[in-house]
Amino acid sequence: MKEIDIEGRESRSRILVGETLANLSGYIPAKNVVIITDENVKALYGHAFPPFPVITIGMGEKIKTLETASDIFQQLLDMEAQRSTFLVGIGGGIVCDITGFIASTFLRGVGFGFVSSTLLSQVDASVGGKNGVNFKGYKNMVGTFNLPGFVICDMQLLKTLPSRDVLCGFAEIIKHAAIEDAVLFDYLEAHHEEALALDSGVIERLVHDSVTIKADVVSRDEKEKGERKKLNFGHTFGHAIEKTKGLPHGEAVSLGMVLAASLSVKKGLLSKDAADRITRLLELYRLPTRITWERSAIVDALKRDKKRKEESIQFVLLEDVGRSVIVDISIDELDRAMDAL
Repeated sequence: MKEIDIEGRESRSRILVGETLANLSGYIPAKNVVIITDENVKALYGHAFPPFPVITIGMGEKIKTLETASDIFQQLLDMEAQRSTFLVGIGGGIVCDITGFIASTFLRGVGFGFVSSTLLSQVDASVGGKNGVNFKGYKNMVGTFNLPGFVICDMQLLKTLPSRDVLCGFAEIIKHAAIEDAVLFDYLEAHHEEALALDSGVIERLVHDSVTIKADVVSRDEKEKGERKKLNFGHTFGHAIEKTKGLPHGEAVSLGMVLAASLSVKKGLLSKDAADRITRLLELYRLPTRITWERSAIVDALKRDKKRKEESIQFVLLEDVGRSVIVDISIDELDRAMDAL
């Protein structure tokens, strides 16, 4: 097991790569614990949960809403939960997002931690303290910044994931390499066959290096005032595609990275060869790189992005593989660029 720490202004988060669900009891209080999970994870691993009350939610982005949060609040009230209550989210990104949001707002904040069961949540949703729910289809419009006390990244849980979910996790790992680590990008290229086969050594290396990148960025910019925005590479286009096309998050981010790389080339920041290299790597990991879209719907979704500042949107673009930059692009310029993209 390897531990990576994120030091926030008010709290510390321990990321435990290679730790297991079986050892969860060693990281939580002896009493006043409530577990939040989803139907699939409970069916597969509920027998291994510590003996505490369990709140079970449904599956998919459609349940990551204020309505679901309200239902959980009611269940916590029915359990007579107190400020000493500790919440544990066991599941993927949706479970982690909702658990973190509930813990940050119930009784103005209770302690919480995660057991991350998907590759996507291990390298993204469970790490860094961004917790939120969707509002009327728009991603994470209501949320908080609050670090979990711990995140257990159990590699064994990945073995029961559907293939499509595993591939979505690779999209976020590729994102981290593209913005910050050319060596990791090289490793992803050289070891794609072992990674797709979930070779334990390769997967643990990829999760560790990816989490290390995110942890370093978050430790320097916990509340996303500057450098942390680089973690949004591919997400501005990705969230718009996710909303309008209904694709899984990782697939939408893959398409978003292709578009952001193309925009980087159009802006004269990135070479065409480097952009093509990014597309080839995504294809090696069986991620989508082409899509047909309704231009007006995509532009409308982009205009509602959280990163919009008056008449411009902050985009993360690339200067090279492993080197990123934040650029303000006006709505008008983006509208014109959409035709070329």
